[in-house]
Amino acid sequence: MTRWPVGNAPCSWGTIENTGTEDARVDPMRFLDELAETGYAGTELGDLGFLPTDPDRLAEALSSRDLTLIASWVTVRLDDPEYTDRNVQRALEIARLVRAVGGDDAVLNLGPDHSRVPDRTRYAGRILPAHALGERELDQYAEGAHRVARAVRDETGLRCAFHAHGASYVETPAEIEAFLDRTDPALVGLCFDTGHVALGGGDPAPDLERYGDRIELVHLKDFSPEVVAEAELHGWGYPEMVRQGVFPELGQGIVDFPAVLERLRAQDYHGWLVVEQDVLPGLGSPKQSAARNRSYLKELGL
Repeated sequence: MTRWPVGNAPCSWGTIENTGTEDARVDPMRFLDELAETGYAGTELGDLGFLPTDPDRLAEALSSRDLTLIASWVTVRLDDPEYTDRNVQRALEIARLVRAVGGDDAVLNLGPDHSRVPDRTRYAGRILPAHALGERELDQYAEGAHRVARAVRDETGLRCAFHAHGASYVETPAEIEAFLDRTDPALVGLCFDTGHVALGGGDPAPDLERYGDRIELVHLKDFSPEVVAEAELHGWGYPEMVRQGVFPELGQGIVDFPAVLERLRAQDYHGWLVVEQDVLPGLGSPKQSAARNRSYLKELGL
């Protein structure tokens, strides 16, 4: 049976961009201790500045706990061409650190600057065609991703993977398809997040086959449609949906993880599996939740 290395990420401990919760974040060394203690082999970087930004300090913090640096999210605002230079500069800053510590196989996840467009934030999980970018805007969006990915590849050799995300302009299956159609597979891969795919209206296991040759990294996240229904009733936007548990512990939502793993084996996927249970600070006990998620995956043979 195929076994993949399993990691986790700071977002499972409440460290999530664009939520205004920086002051309530867990101590980074406590995060690394708890991640290692709960049986994970690696981590993503999280927001730049959460973990040490000096390569030697970061490498020591990870190696002393037998952890690998897998990847990093970098926030990019691809819908605004005026942000192109800032997107490139930010991506290169993070890519240099990730390459120095994580090596050739690390991945840079291009993450949309989510939760800033009112309709996309308000209707996450319920996106309509009227909320989408036009054809010309999509072309500009894809070109922005190309600019970042090309700069990262040329300077660091790292591969970029786009992360479709709730409350952003690439959330639904149609939007993911349109983005991939406009981007060069040699430059831009896909970070496949099972929870965000489900939130956008996709079906993770079959969608893995659709996007298989573009996938550079897999995020394991569950999804609760009941929270989306509550959001419609109460007018919650995306951040409140996260607070209300739209991404529950693995096995507690509707994502068919046995089918996901079966599809990954069939496609001969060789990368990392990264557990991401997006929470905000103060929601339960991240360490206990991480341990339950790891136990669930062990039951599935991981």
